[in-house]
Amino acid sequence: MTSDPLRIDIVSDVVCPWCIIGYRQLDRAIRDSGVAVTILWHPFELNPDMPPEGQDLRAHMAEKYGSTAQESAQARDRLTRLGAELGFAFNFSDESRMVNTFRAHQLIEWAETQGRQTEMQLALFRAHFTDARDVSDMDTLAAIAGEIGLDPADAREALKTGRFAPEVRTIQRFWAEKGIRGVPAMVFDLQHLVTGAQGVETYGALLTRLSADRAG
Repeated sequence: MTSDPLRIDIVSDVVCPWCIIGYRQLDRAIRDSGVAVTILWHPFELNPDMPPEGQDLRAHMAEKYGSTAQESAQARDRLTRLGAELGFAFNFSDESRMVNTFRAHQLIEWAETQGRQTEMQLALFRAHFTDARDVSDMDTLAAIAGEIGLDPADAREALKTGRFAPEVRTIQRFWAEKGIRGVPAMVFDLQHLVTGAQGVETYGALLTRLSADRAG
């Protein structure tokens, strides 16, 4: 029998709407089940070649997925409804943009050294989807660090020097070599991979089963 928390590794990008949906579903399942967990976040870039200036979201969706304007609007409406059900606000607009997230992932790795990785990840989801802030901008990222109680000057220094860039690249390669090609991807107890946002009931059933297996 073990009392150690169940480990959950989440491979994610801060501009992935299904990543915050999946996390919110998982978080509700964790609270409902009462299973003790430890969550570790890992970087994934949906658009590693995104230029520094970013791209209009509708143009991006049309270019990458072939979505029509109507299909894109319907997808945003669905996400907005799902988010509201889970207590998360998606505020899509005609000005919404897709941005490069490499710096954001470096900030998350820096925050992990402060023991605040999950808080930073969630703050970046809110910044991008709720507040339409540019999470590729160094000043914005440093400000977000300050808003969750971390030192913005230290955050800026970490980003300016690129101190965590090699670590982010190493982690990205690791998960790519494990076959991760899309996000969210969650690995439960180092062995059970669940891809996509699978819903509160699915996560809850898995947590309960794994907790029973580990106790048994």
